[in-house]
Amino acid sequence: MNDVLNLARDPGDLLYSPDVRAALAGFTRGEDTGPLEAAAAVRTAARSLEQLRANGTGTRGLSPGALDILIRLESDDAGANVKDLAASAGVSSRNVTGLVDTLERAGLAERSPDPADRRSVLVRITPDGRTWLDEFRRPSQLAMAALFRGFTAAETAQLRHLCLRLAENQHQLARHLENR
Repeated sequence: MNDVLNLARDPGDLLYSPDVRAALAGFTRGEDTGPLEAAAAVRTAARSLEQLRANGTGTRGLSPGALDILIRLESDDAGANVKDLAASAGVSSRNVTGLVDTLERAGLAERSPDPADRRSVLVRITPDGRTWLDEFRRPSQLAMAALFRGFTAAETAQLRHLCLRLAENQHQLARHLENR
């Protein structure tokens, strides 16, 4: 991993990567590099977040994906079926099944028959799963506070909004391409 993040500030005092800008200038043959630079910055930020999450969950024996499922289970005392978990996490049912297997082996979640649909099972968080989350919660909050140090509440809300707009645009583009 490259330990040096080479950044500079443009005339508007906004951060950018001179290395990325130089590479993209050649790629775009002199046209605007702004959207491509922004995409590269989003990827860099996403890798930073995933690295932080992986370090935090990996030392506790869970993948970031398993953590996502466990957090979703914590808010649903009745339990959730795999299909609903997959839809809320934005991943496949097959992926969730594997993550639930991991959580079940660790004693953090359990499956039980769905009383409303005998073909389905519900997944619930166990008391050990709640304890695991309680022990993980504070270090996670401190790590995120450090990562977002210096951001105002308005900036974090704007960042959330912009990232979700990207996701929304990509979703609409994918639907458009499917309908061609």
